[in-house]
Amino acid sequence: MPWLNGQLLAAGGARIDTADRGFTLGDGLFETIRVRDGAAVWLDRHLARLAEGSAVLGIPARFDDAALAEACAAVIAAEGIEAGVLRLTVSRGVGPRGVLPPAAPSPTVLIAGHAGLPPQGPVALVVARGTRRNQASPLSRVKSLNYLDAVLARREAADRGADDAVMLNTADRVAETTIANLFARIDGAWVTPPVAEGALPGIMRAEVQARLGATKRPLSVADLQRAEALLLTNALSIRAAARLENAPLPAGGETAAGLRREIGLPV
Repeated sequence: MPWLNGQLLAAGGARIDTADRGFTLGDGLFETIRVRDGAAVWLDRHLARLAEGSAVLGIPARFDDAALAEACAAVIAAEGIEAGVLRLTVSRGVGPRGVLPPAAPSPTVLIAGHAGLPPQGPVALVVARGTRRNQASPLSRVKSLNYLDAVLARREAADRGADDAVMLNTADRVAETTIANLFARIDGAWVTPPVAEGALPGIMRAEVQARLGATKRPLSVADLQRAEALLLTNALSIRAAARLENAPLPAGGETAAGLRREIGLPV
């Protein structure tokens, strides 16, 4: 049962206007929020990031944090989700044809719930060749609805027999993967690319960085190739890389499993 613009609706009852800019232009944001024991995890952090992204895009708030928290709880209860996912989507709403946003937009806000979490096992990685992440764009720091670079890179990974792709920025340095932040253990120390390199400021990234004592610095493909272990983190998973471009990475699994235990993810 989704929640749309203030109403909890029957399954299949949500309808988005064909002139909604989220549909026509990808003009909006989203948050993927983990549900554990029937409650949204780190909801305050997700709502803070949503507010920051809305400020970047100039999308006004339609509901305050208390209303959104109540809506999330209503969806979780209606769907009976003990462990799973909430997807909170905000678009600028309906607008006329053209790129210029309306002067007084009325945002569309949708919350949908899903039971179950994605796999937590090891990942085979390749380095995307066909697209880059633009670290100079403010969109690299928000959860924009426009995910087409990631879609292209993920298709490339599948075509090359891998589970995910490392995305480089325009300077050929490492940003993240298509759906996760990346941590590398190099010479015994954990490091992760800074946000300035095109890495999304992930909620789980901040948590894992603190737990590992990881430092932030630019990384090259050569750095990844000499790493002892690679971890991929997002709101729903912490996974170790089993290989990178067909080179095995035997370490990292134990660290990933330990972090999942601490944070309450499936081991």
